[in-house]
Amino acid sequence: MRIIFMGSPTFAVPSLTRLADAGHTLSLVVTQPDRPAGRGRDLRPSPVKLAAERLALPLAQPERLSDPVVLATLQEARPDVVVVVAFGQFLPRPVRELPPLGCINLHASLLPKYRGAAPIHRAVMAGETETGVTIMRVERRMDAGPVLLQRVCPILPADDAGSVHDRLAVLGAEALADALPILTDGRAVWTPQDESRATPAPKLGDQDCHLEIRGDPVALVNHVRGLSPSPGAYLILLDGRRIRILKAEASSEAGPPGVILRTDQTVVVVGTGMGAVALREVQPEGKRRMTAAEFARGRHLRAGVRCV
Repeated sequence: MRIIFMGSPTFAVPSLTRLADAGHTLSLVVTQPDRPAGRGRDLRPSPVKLAAERLALPLAQPERLSDPVVLATLQEARPDVVVVVAFGQFLPRPVRELPPLGCINLHASLLPKYRGAAPIHRAVMAGETETGVTIMRVERRMDAGPVLLQRVCPILPADDAGSVHDRLAVLGAEALADALPILTDGRAVWTPQDESRATPAPKLGDQDCHLEIRGDPVALVNHVRGLSPSPGAYLILLDGRRIRILKAEASSEAGPPGVILRTDQTVVVVGTGMGAVALREVQPEGKRRMTAAEFARGRHLRAGVRCV
């Protein structure tokens, strides 16, 4: 098949590599323009761009797919199908109507649940025990097109968003490899999504990452898991400094919200008012990742002290 591949982040790289290895003609790879990143705000290429360059594939980095020059470039690539994996831009109608076999999207959830930009984080934050990937047809409404196939993946108690992301990236690449022969053979059956079951997964903001040590310990731990390792849930300490919480567990102990109940060589146990959480790994502002116990020793925190 002749394929235009559209993707940007690390999640999309296994899919691009799998399609290249399968012998398809990747007539064009489309990814986001280089963006400022890091403390120096230097321009940084997307992971898909780096992968495309490594595979010596034709590359485009448009600001807008609706630009007439960009549309002409896409037409010159003569795709049978457009494959979209976490690209980061909406596909305008002329792009959707360009390939004879349509545009298909790999989405990191079991649609119609978790439509939007942060399906993996939101699923783990919500305490889901399973998620998966969906191959769907791209239509005007985001993540609302009919479904071709799905693959299920468990979310284990020890998982965080990072580990689920890595498994779904591989599972998604396998699902795409299964989907393309179905399209070429004319065996595609498109199942409409049940709108009554649709749930949103909007892009994460600062308000999603701010954590208050208060309430249900299990919900707090799920929140930490769903934001780890990036962007990371954070607490604001009494001195106004932020500290990212990267690993935590629910504790059988109980105490007032924000009060340290116990420290030992590995954890800091903090009350939530409805129980307690054991903080295991943290990252203070401007510092390296460390154990919570190491942080507590450096700040002379002890049992009975209210830290947040």
